[in-house]
Amino acid sequence: MEEFRREFLKMAGLGIVGGSGCLTNTTAAMAQRKPSEKPLFFDVRSFGATGDGKTVDSMAINAAIEAAAAAGGGTVVFPAGMYVCFSIRLKSFVALFVEQGATIMAADSPRPGETSGYMGGTYDSAEPKTEWDAYQDYGHNHWHNSLFWGENIHDLGIFGPGLIWGKGLSHGGGPGARGNYSVFRAEQRGAGNKAIALKNCHNVIFRDFSILKGGHFGLLLTGVDNLTIDNLNIDTDRDGMDIDCCKNVRVSNCTVNSP
Repeated sequence: MEEFRREFLKMAGLGIVGGSGCLTNTTAAMAQRKPSEKPLFFDVRSFGATGDGKTVDSMAINAAIEAAAAAGGGTVVFPAGMYVCFSIRLKSFVALFVEQGATIMAADSPRPGETSGYMGGTYDSAEPKTEWDAYQDYGHNHWHNSLFWGENIHDLGIFGPGLIWGKGLSHGGGPGARGNYSVFRAEQRGAGNKAIALKNCHNVIFRDFSILKGGHFGLLLTGVDNLTIDNLNIDTDRDGMDIDCCKNVRVSNCTVNSP
């Protein structure tokens, strides 16, 4: 009983173990729960994700996130595999746990002149232009055209130790812009240009995962309050982290390789 108590305390809250971020003794914890209780964990494969590196899995992953949110919260789990995705929409009270050996890979954006990207898919549309667009670059004015995004949400997190690979994201302006960073233009309709973007959110934790090639931004965090970023490894061609108009922020134990 004492052993189970320790395991339960580890998984309290978002269902994530501190430190290495590993899920521990999940079966035992589930066995202690009454059948009528809501599920704690939502395996993306149970919602149709394949992780085969070819199938677009974002629709199934978004369904898992919606189910967790509808249940009042929980942890969406990515078992080992490669999940090809367009936009993944984060929700309040939902954590994502990317297991060791799991990679969430950004699908190829539409190229200039094309209307769709990999397998006919697109990222969510960027927000309409505003009066502020004239004063800063395109990437800073838009959040929805990202691999992961959330706006006006709270109590959420992404945990590792898996990998987020922004393979199909734009690095910015496209061919000819600052040295031919990418064949994908940020302004191209349906393109994605950020790995993770949050706007006007609070109570957020990012911990223990890695980002490879995060597009224009590995993390674009604007107006986020109570933000913890811990033990991330970011290796990217543009910005590692853009933390803008945020407060109560702690960044620790991170490695960022970025120009």
